[in-house]
Amino acid sequence: MSVLKIKKAFISVWDKEKAAGLALFLEKKGVEIYSSSGTFNFLKKSGICVKDIAEQTGFPELLGGRVKTLHPAVFAGILADKNNPSHLQDLKSRGFEPFDLIVVDVYPFEKKEKEGLPEKELIEYIDIGGPSMLRAAAKNFSSVTVVCSSRQYSVLEKEIASLGGISFEIRRKLAADVFKFTSNYDRAVYNFLAGKKNLPLDLAEILRLRYGENPHQPAALYAGEYFKNIKFKQYQGKELSFNNFLDMDSALKIIRQFSQPAAVVIKHNSPCGAALGKDIRQAYIRAYKADPISSFGGIVGLNRKVSRQTAGEILNSGFREVVIAPDFSPQALAVFRAKKNLRVVKVDFQKSAQSWDIKSTEFGLLLQSLDSKKISVRGLKCVTRKKPTSKQLEDLLFAFRVAKYTKSNAVVIAKNKATLGIGMGIVSRIDSFKFAAMKSLKATQGAVAASDGFFPKEDNIEFAHKLGIKAIIQPGGSIKDKDVIKACDRYNIAMVFSGVRHFRH
Repeated sequence: MSVLKIKKAFISVWDKEKAAGLALFLEKKGVEIYSSSGTFNFLKKSGICVKDIAEQTGFPELLGGRVKTLHPAVFAGILADKNNPSHLQDLKSRGFEPFDLIVVDVYPFEKKEKEGLPEKELIEYIDIGGPSMLRAAAKNFSSVTVVCSSRQYSVLEKEIASLGGISFEIRRKLAADVFKFTSNYDRAVYNFLAGKKNLPLDLAEILRLRYGENPHQPAALYAGEYFKNIKFKQYQGKELSFNNFLDMDSALKIIRQFSQPAAVVIKHNSPCGAALGKDIRQAYIRAYKADPISSFGGIVGLNRKVSRQTAGEILNSGFREVVIAPDFSPQALAVFRAKKNLRVVKVDFQKSAQSWDIKSTEFGLLLQSLDSKKISVRGLKCVTRKKPTSKQLEDLLFAFRVAKYTKSNAVVIAKNKATLGIGMGIVSRIDSFKFAAMKSLKATQGAVAASDGFFPKEDNIEFAHKLGIKAIIQPGGSIKDKDVIKACDRYNIAMVFSGVRHFRH
């Protein structure tokens, strides 16, 4: 497709510092630059040759700046199709000239709203001319290049430096970006005036998945500007499925909580084993041994770079669907290649991209903030006569963090920063406790237990006593709290309240 030469540009921006660099680049390329009011004065003071758009319109600003660019001389110059002779004749007959480049950002309405400006002042930050120019230029992308963000300046400069102008493909992409931007801008204004929260579903398909929860269900991974995704790279293995992503998400959330080397094995979106270790190899061995039978076909999550030795331990421990980690050594990748169907995925551990927890129902989409509440020793309240030891406190926090991302009702039995047994997804908490005990293989003497929700009855404490559990962490908040505490005192069990519930449905 054709390359559009940039001869005449209009620049009007809020972020003037960054625009000055672009303007200087364009000036050196012989581009004639027009601007309005504030941008004109800033560029002129910066030593850049710039013309006031009023020279083109023949009118000064009106209504205290509300009307600057809303003029036929500007919009005809933007909307003229350069391949249409009648358009060019219309411009010529009125002494107008076409623009080749429009660089506009808009008044920072959302930023000012967050600052708490009074409504009368905030209304002045609803931009009219800026979005109008952007939309006009985006419509006419075959003849005009449009830029709505300083993040796009480098693309513009690179195109001009290499091609002498802007390619059709880039013009089309920049135009699409404008309509996405203006729709989000208008939505922000609507939300304010209507007093509602209207979220943009700006979702694009990132990856077509192998299948959904079951092979007969098509599925795909989507993300967008508002609903973002973290970076990941798959080195080998089958295509990722819907279930793989759910399990990888759970694995990532659990091991991200720990600064020490941590490993987890996820099965059906809940952990079957999790542990810390002196290194990542030891952490994996301990997590796997917590429930070696259930780990078959599970997903392994690790929060350290995977070495050859760790990769060997993973392969020797049985069938795995996926291994995710922040990085893999070349030797580890070579080891994994022996299992060509094993999915090996590198994940960006630096920060979460998730803004909302979203669930689809027949009634509509349910949105909630993330369960990002962090619990430390300082936030715990000991409610029993017996106090937990410092070592027990470390185990209690470890177990509670694992319970946070385990399906409710969740009970985690742990010792020495490794899970012994995990009960999850059972409607009765005592039954969940019994399931966790069964998985612990009678190794619960001196262990601790964590519950994602409060204990509704003393039977859980009586059962904990039979197991030899010495300390318990739970949110508290039940009408039976006093009875539960008395039971702990009776059996000499230390109990702390977190004050935070971690249900996960």
